[in-house]
Amino acid sequence: MTADSTRPGSRSGRGALLGLAAAALFGASAPLAKTLLPGFGPWWLAALLYSGAAVALTLWRVLVRRSPSATRLRRQDVPTLIGITVLGGVAGPLLMLVGLGRMSAVAGSLLLNLEAPFTMWLAVALFRERLTGRETAGAALIVVGAAALAWTPGAVTGDVLGTVAIAAACLCWAVDNNLTRLLAVRDPLAVVHVKTLGAGALGLALAAVIEPAAPPRDGIAAALLLGGLSYGVSVVLDAYALRILGAAREAAFFATAPFAGALLAVALLGERPGWRQAVASSVIAVGISVMLWVRHSGNTVALSESGPPESAR
Repeated sequence: MTADSTRPGSRSGRGALLGLAAAALFGASAPLAKTLLPGFGPWWLAALLYSGAAVALTLWRVLVRRSPSATRLRRQDVPTLIGITVLGGVAGPLLMLVGLGRMSAVAGSLLLNLEAPFTMWLAVALFRERLTGRETAGAALIVVGAAALAWTPGAVTGDVLGTVAIAAACLCWAVDNNLTRLLAVRDPLAVVHVKTLGAGALGLALAAVIEPAAPPRDGIAAALLLGGLSYGVSVVLDAYALRILGAAREAAFFATAPFAGALLAVALLGERPGWRQAVASSVIAVGISVMLWVRHSGNTVALSESGPPESAR
C-alpha cells in the first residue's frame, strides 16, 4: 500500500471513510437508544429499531441494488435464518436495551466489545477453529476490561443485572454471527434484509402482547429513523467497506463502533468517566488491537463471516 493510499480520494481512503461511517452509525445506537428508553418499553423499542432497518434495506434493495441470482437464499436456509432472526434480531437488541436501562450509555457501549471474544470462542467450539496465543490473550484482555468496567463504582457504570443483560446480548449476537457463517455464500445484504424483516414483524407482534400500552407517537419516527441508520444504512456502508478493504482492515475500522458510542454518550448525555473507567476502556482497546493485529497478519483463519455485513446488529 502506498503512502497516500488512505487519502480520502483514493480507493482505500473511500473504504476507510465508509468503514468509519458505518462504525459511527452503529456505535450511536446505544446512547441514542438510551435517550428513547424512558418513553418506550424495551420490547417496543427493539421492534421499532429493527423495523426501521427493514424499511431502509427494503428501499435500498428495491431502488439501488438487487441480489445476484447465484447468491439468492434457498429453502434449506430457513432454519438458519430463523435462528439469526430470533437471536440476533429479537433477543440481542432486547437484552441490550434492558441492560442500557440499568447502566450508563458509556459502560453499555464499551461492554458491547464482548461480542468479539464470544464470537471467537464459539467459532472454536462449533467450527473447530484454532486460536493463537495472541488471539486468546486479546480476547482475555477484553473480558478482563469489561469485568473491571462492570464492577467499577461510579455514576457511569451500572448494576450487575445490567452487565449480565448486555453480556447476554453479546452472546446472542455471537451465536448469530456463527450461524450466519453457514450462509457465507449467500448475498449478505439479502440475509440481513430477511433478518430485519422477520425481527421487525416478530418483535412488533411480541411487543403488542407483552407491552400492550402503545408507544408514544412522537417517538415512533425517531426509533424508526435510528434503526434505519444504525442497523440499516450502517450495514450497506460496511458492506462496501468490506469489499474495498478486505475483512481484516474492515474489522479494524468497525471495531471503533463501541468507542464511538461511548464518546457520543459523553457529549450527548454528559456522562463523565473516571480514571478507573478510563483504565478499563484502555484494556479493552488493547485487547481489540491485539485480536485485529493477529487477524490482519494472517496467522489464523480470519473470522470474516462474523463481521457486521453478515450479522448486522
